[in-house]
Amino acid sequence: MRDSSSPNFYTFWSTRSSSLVVFCILVPLVLVSLVVLNSDSKTSSLWYTSFSGHPSEGVHPPLNSSALIYASGGGGGGGGGEGERRVFFEPIASFISPPLVSAPSPAPQPAAPVFEGSSPNNTRRARRKDTKLERLELGLARARAAIKEAVRNPNRTALVDKDYVPKGPVYRNAYAFHKSYLEMEKLFKVYVYQEGEPPIFHDGPCKSIYSTEGFFINSMDMESRLRTRDPDRAHVFFLPFSVVRMVQYIYPRDHHDMKPLRRTVLDYINVISGKYPYWNRSLGADHFMLSCHDWGPYASGGHPQLFFNSIRVLCNANTSEWFNASRDVTLPEMNVRSHVVKVGGPSASGRPILAFFAGGSHGPVRPLLLKHWKDRDGDVQVHEYLPKGVSYVDLMKKSKFCLCPSGYEVASPRIMEAIYYECVPVTINAHYVLPFSDVLNWKAFSVQVSVEDIPNLKNILMSISPRQYIRMQRRVRTVQRHFMINGPPRRFDLYHMLLHSIWLRRLNIRIHPQD
Repeated sequence: MRDSSSPNFYTFWSTRSSSLVVFCILVPLVLVSLVVLNSDSKTSSLWYTSFSGHPSEGVHPPLNSSALIYASGGGGGGGGGEGERRVFFEPIASFISPPLVSAPSPAPQPAAPVFEGSSPNNTRRARRKDTKLERLELGLARARAAIKEAVRNPNRTALVDKDYVPKGPVYRNAYAFHKSYLEMEKLFKVYVYQEGEPPIFHDGPCKSIYSTEGFFINSMDMESRLRTRDPDRAHVFFLPFSVVRMVQYIYPRDHHDMKPLRRTVLDYINVISGKYPYWNRSLGADHFMLSCHDWGPYASGGHPQLFFNSIRVLCNANTSEWFNASRDVTLPEMNVRSHVVKVGGPSASGRPILAFFAGGSHGPVRPLLLKHWKDRDGDVQVHEYLPKGVSYVDLMKKSKFCLCPSGYEVASPRIMEAIYYECVPVTINAHYVLPFSDVLNWKAFSVQVSVEDIPNLKNILMSISPRQYIRMQRRVRTVQRHFMINGPPRRFDLYHMLLHSIWLRRLNIRIHPQD
């Protein structure tokens, strides 16, 4: 539901002063408190490679310090006992941006509430659960050590894999990625909450611009290897609500009041935090939501811990709207129109068009692209609307470079379309974190152009030699497997790459059992 009248995030907050007051009161009670841990964390801050560059390139400086989350034991409704609950955040993977807001230092915590029904039996059960948590954390610690060793070991021996061995410059560190992926397959378990009925929960669209949301939810429902029915064995917990379905079923047409959406999310988290202990023990840090709808970030604001602590898998991966790539995951966007998605395209010699784009003039970037290039150059074919009978897919397959400018939101389905049709993607956006940036080296198979360089677009693309272009196109073909939507899912495809991104972020936190 893309509409130019959709409220901006900051406008949304500023125009609702009462909500802002409540928000400001809640924040100090629940947000992450940034505290520097010991200096050893600095030596293990990156697994793959250091990031450097401009935000328009999808890269930012790594985190400079570790963070420490404090909360009183128990927390509303989930049971828990007395003591201090501790969750450590350790930025040991090559994640991208620091938190955009620094939370206040931890204040003295109130005594843990006493819940109805507390008894020695409940205490023993809590201790057994803490023992299970210790085992989970021990397994994760071993996985961390194995992946770090894969990075440090100069005498790397090939990892055996019957399906695929990552290699080449398309990866920031192919060996470390492969080792991490194998560790994920060996260890990682996801628990999916069963509360809530379709279509708002456990469902999602599979034939629309929001297809990747429904695709993941449906794939997760069919998952057997990485999913567990025992929450005590889970490393992460999936909140399986569909923002697309919420908008579809909750809202009258053309309404943009976020309150019902956010209230639904709040009610859902209140249900699971009151029924289970897992949300409260980590303040939601080992939980994740997923949304491809533009309103996904706003929906997550329905609960402060979800917004600031949990892993949010979002198509709208906009750092100017508080997307934090050290914790959040970019969900690629794809407009699936058919159950059969054809991939492939001609080689460089069969692509006579230098660059191509066709799309509506909306958002801050596209009007500038259309202003400078619309119908002005045969080599750089930029159209607002294609003439009747002209095939969009055919033009992508005839083009060496496919332009992927942001629209209303930073994400664009053209990135995945370009990769499918083996056309080198050219991203033109600000504040967008490219998918799987902690694993993939986007500069090896794509071009990032700043908004300011739109007038120089042709010169930039012409400066890429034919030999260099051929290498880039071959690399597009290499990374294609990581963006494929398969039914059922296959190893290293889009579904598993998303799980791997969630796995990496779970490795970056350590939940300490209650003292």
